[in-house]
Amino acid sequence: MINTCNSSLLIDDYKVRVTRFDFLANQQTGWHKHTLDYLITTITDCHMRLESPDGNITEVTVQSGSVYKREAGVEHNVINVGCLPMSFIEVELK
Repeated sequence: MINTCNSSLLIDDYKVRVTRFDFLANQQTGWHKHTLDYLITTITDCHMRLESPDGNITEVTVQSGSVYKREAGVEHNVINVGCLPMSFIEVELK
């Protein structure tokens, strides 16, 4: 069984879907594909491993309070490789 993170839907209206993701150490999102453009705002420092379907693995640290965006079509699995919990907010643009 996959040790998946917790997600909480905060807003879902005709313009945006806002979700909070909370990960303990070694928890992951599970494989998923983004169908909408989206923004991520980190609440904590996030030490992440990003796995791509082509087998590419990238490890990054995103500092708390940072914001980044991605376009629809991204497919990946996100894993907390840090020893502390990590959290971020995802805003999907409809």
